Amino acid sequence: MSEQEEKEKNVEYFLDLIKRSKRGKFKVYIGMSAGVGKTFRMLQEAHSLLKNNIHVLIGFIETHNRQETQALLEGLPVVPRRQVFYKGKSLEEMDMQAIIQARPDVVIVDELAHTNIPGSKNEKRWQDVVELLENGINVISAVNIQHIESLNKDIQDITGIDIRERVPDNVLRMADEVVNIDLTADELIARLKEGKIYDSAKVETALKNFFQSEKILQLRELALKEVASQVERKIESEVHTTSRLKPERFLACISSNDESARKVIRKTARLASYYNSQWKVVYIQTPTESNDKIPLAAQRHLINNFKLATELGAEVIRRENKQIAKTIFDIAVEQKATTICIGKPHFSLIKSILSNTIIDQLLIRLAGSDIDLIILS
Repeated sequence: MSEQEEKEKNVEYFLDLIKRSKRGKFKVYIGMSAGVGKTFRMLQEAHSLLKNNIHVLIGFIETHNRQETQALLEGLPVVPRRQVFYKGKSLEEMDMQAIIQARPDVVIVDELAHTNIPGSKNEKRWQDVVELLENGINVISAVNIQHIESLNKDIQDITGIDIRERVPDNVLRMADEVVNIDLTADELIARLKEGKIYDSAKVETALKNFFQSEKILQLRELALKEVASQVERKIESEVHTTSRLKPERFLACISSNDESARKVIRKTARLASYYNSQWKVVYIQTPTESNDKIPLAAQRHLINNFKLATELGAEVIRRENKQIAKTIFDIAVEQKATTICIGKPHFSLIKSILSNTIIDQLLIRLAGSDIDLIILS
């Protein structure tokens, strides 16, 4: 590295420190499901902060009419909710402007994955939280594991439910602290039966669907793994060692096949998250997929997949070339990638053979390099 490059790097690092010092701190409570006690814990923390003369405000709390949680609101300063008229109904939302004007040291914001009422400044509450952080306000928030974007398919496989409200993984990566609120499956089911999570009329339905022991155990495992990976990332970024390994860089290669592409994107996002590493998504546009030839449905899928990749924290690279294997390899070298991730072929025999030819060509090129290849199912 030249002396000029070294100076520029030092300037960028200093500017980054300045930005981080102005940005608010972000703490997130994660749970395996509703009812584990995330909101309860946030309110307990708010009382502790208040006792220590910290200017804390309740920006938005959803008690779900749970008596224990409702009782903890007593004595805490609450920002009145903003009234919004939508489709002839009066609804309530968090009053962002009032919070920013009040300039609290800490604000409690529940339901991180919530979708705001159409017409709000931000579409999602996590975007509200980012705005508060950018205004130098410290935020404590909460989210259930099923709302994390890259886990969407895993959650659907476990619960049979497609969770529509989701939080991009990079929002969690912004957190300075991630805390898991943990209960055993038996404890959670006991709370449900005691009426501490839902009204008694909903208990039987919940027990037959979401609140089954085997489902809760799998969700609990995902929550524990997520928090563990967050701790590892923090260690990597803050604990300096002299034996730091070469950083991982993942390259996810996708086609216009919607289902396969989404799986590759999500699985690569999880790998990158686990290794606290950079990752990029590559799409090679062949002549048969040029703008005037690609079907509209495939084009829409591509746009949605690019959006998903961006939300999960990746940079999207598009290239036009009929030599797919060579182009992927060239991009991998150019981007200093350590691992290439591609989808397993799911086509007819002829197409499968052709696809395997691409994989073979890629393997030949990778043989003389240090780049690994992962074929994702």
